[in-house]
Amino acid sequence: MRETILILCMLFCHIVDDYYLQGWLASAKQKKWWEQNAPSPLYKNDYIMALVEHAFSWTFMIHIPIIIYSVVCGLQLNILLFIVIFTMNWLIHTITDNAKANLMKINLIQDQWIHIAQIFVTWTIYVVISR
Repeated sequence: MRETILILCMLFCHIVDDYYLQGWLASAKQKKWWEQNAPSPLYKNDYIMALVEHAFSWTFMIHIPIIIYSVVCGLQLNILLFIVIFTMNWLIHTITDNAKANLMKINLIQDQWIHIAQIFVTWTIYVVISR
């Protein structure tokens, strides 16, 4: 039952961060926003920082339930494994959001399925594999 609650909390944190907390970053991670609102060449790559910052926020948010679970339920987190999983989620989220917001290669549905897959893989690694 705890593992089910954990995955539900991770999915909820995904929704909160990807929809409610993103705020201005939702616009700022789009290259066209910078072209329209700050057309100076000085800012032409600033969208990359917004992509990276949102992806970090999302990755941290979906790891909060894992961290709480590890403390409450005694799950021993391997710090190296944690860093690798965290970094991979951060990178995948950045690439996925760029594919949607700038490259126009995927739509919202594909974007969200990729993020949900990230959560299930992350949950599986922590809860099932690393026991």
